[in-house]
Amino acid sequence: MQKKSSNSKHKPKGNKKNLKQAKVDQQIKDPNAGMRLNKYIANSGVCSRRDADIYIKSGNVTVNGEVITEMGHKVKLQDEVKFDGRRINPEPKVYYLLNKPKGVYCTGSYKNNNTTVLDMAARVTKAAVKPVGTLESSALGLILLTNDGTLAKKLSNLKSGIHQLYDIELKKPLDYVHLNQIKDGIIIEGHKVYIDDISYVENKSKHNIGLELRSQRPKIVQKIFKKLGYEIVKLDRVMYGDLTKRDLPRGRMRELNKQEIINLGML
Repeated sequence: MQKKSSNSKHKPKGNKKNLKQAKVDQQIKDPNAGMRLNKYIANSGVCSRRDADIYIKSGNVTVNGEVITEMGHKVKLQDEVKFDGRRINPEPKVYYLLNKPKGVYCTGSYKNNNTTVLDMAARVTKAAVKPVGTLESSALGLILLTNDGTLAKKLSNLKSGIHQLYDIELKKPLDYVHLNQIKDGIIIEGHKVYIDDISYVENKSKHNIGLELRSQRPKIVQKIFKKLGYEIVKLDRVMYGDLTKRDLPRGRMRELNKQEIINLGML
């Protein structure tokens, strides 16, 4: 029997972890990398990838003036892609971390020319970014801004959420009984809020509390302490997922690196 050639088309099994990471890497836009046409259309906000396949097959899409009906056809960001005669162009995904100062708003329409996080973002990027979740105008700390709607939706999930660490200063000392009550989980507006951890800040008074949780419910930290009769003097989000305020002064923002984006996608 003739032996199989060493040039066999047999494909070795790849490492699952590496394959998963490669898949995440592909989601980070590279102007020189090809992108499937249906994904290009979906990223432009025209329709879903599944519907894009239908429109492509029907001849509704052209690339550089040529009608494309091939499933899986790849294009580059510099290509001219038209959908029903109208040019479309997906915006490259960007991810910024802001160390929000006090008095800056996150969302909504504001009077008296109040500064918003979007005003701050406009100084460094032209992309239509939005904050993932919110912080009260009186609160300080980390907030993620991105135009990646898929990631934003995942991180904003009310059930799973993302790990957050808050540095809190109260107007009066936190009673030890209340600290344990919060640690055991507390009912807020009919829902039990589970806490990852809560403790007094080392070498400080019992006015200063560290709180870790994943809940994304609006004003959830304020509601926890208000229910127990405490007023928050200072609320600072010092950690968001694996992201920290290290080397990020108050009022400044920076773009996330590739590894940080991958880590967020895997949380």
